[in-house]
Amino acid sequence: MSLKKINIAVAGATGYVGLDLINILSSHPRVNIKYLCAQKNIGKKIQFFDKRIKKKLPKISKLNTINWGNIDLLFTSLPVGESQILIKKLINFSNLKIIDLAADFRLSDKNRYKQFYMKKHKSADLLKYSLYSITEFVKKELKKYKIISCPGCYPTSIQIPLIPLIKKKLIKNKDIIIDSKSGYSGAGKNLKKKFKHKNIFSSIHAYNIYRHRHCSELDQQFSKINKKVDYIFTPNLIPTFRGMLSSIYVNVQDGITVQKVHSSLKKYHKNNFFVKVLPLNRDLGTENVINTNYCEISVCKLKNKKRLLILSAIDNLIKGAAGQAVQNMNILYGFNENSGLK
Repeated sequence: MSLKKINIAVAGATGYVGLDLINILSSHPRVNIKYLCAQKNIGKKIQFFDKRIKKKLPKISKLNTINWGNIDLLFTSLPVGESQILIKKLINFSNLKIIDLAADFRLSDKNRYKQFYMKKHKSADLLKYSLYSITEFVKKELKKYKIISCPGCYPTSIQIPLIPLIKKKLIKNKDIIIDSKSGYSGAGKNLKKKFKHKNIFSSIHAYNIYRHRHCSELDQQFSKINKKVDYIFTPNLIPTFRGMLSSIYVNVQDGITVQKVHSSLKKYHKNNFFVKVLPLNRDLGTENVINTNYCEISVCKLKNKKRLLILSAIDNLIKGAAGQAVQNMNILYGFNENSGLK
């Protein structure tokens, strides 16, 4: 018996995230890819941009060629500010759902959006129809929303281990230090326009230290479970294409041991297929999560018994973007959560 499939369109098909998304969707048993859209290279095959994709798919086309009445789900992987304009035009298509991989619907407050992205939100009236979705935290809520907003890669790597500990009040909400390192693909294909330092592909570079855009997401999500979480966040670009490692230093509450923190995280994520909490004090890098939708976590003791280190590793393009989007899709439509992502 053949499985019922949903019809998919992808806007922003030729960026790094778009290509990883299409690569995953091309082997997903429950989707038909009907349109792959971009602003340039109209008429080219997707294999021109990514040789990994073997399946015969529609050629690159413009958004205005889409028959929206025939589409169940739109993935948007567009520059900041563009998704909100497109989605405003499509919101009245009753059967159409949207999963946005950009930042346009991550913040529920239009004023915070303007503060961090230096743009006025042009679809602020639609924010109430959107859900900020790290899948592991909102599985029961996903189906209620028309617009699913995928978090940034840094906030994903940080929140998966940190949110449960804040909820359980196992750590103190001040003096949290977060040092995150990302492969340069996180900056997109316009990398050299964004970063002017020399030896970009063979050096490590800390950037946006004062106020990174992703802090707006962390502030918003932390505030939902605690009025004030005091942290320092430093993002670093490293000379590897993909992968992300966040080192999170926290103070434990009085009487809480590293063993308690470790066991609590294991218990919280025991039913989350894509989260792996490693044995206590395990060294951790990105080698096991590259090209997967997994998040690996290690809890490590330090010399100072009142502090501990939490390491969190993901693939920034998959668990931090395309894979998480497909994971959200699977829950949204009642598919197996790991379908297409094994």
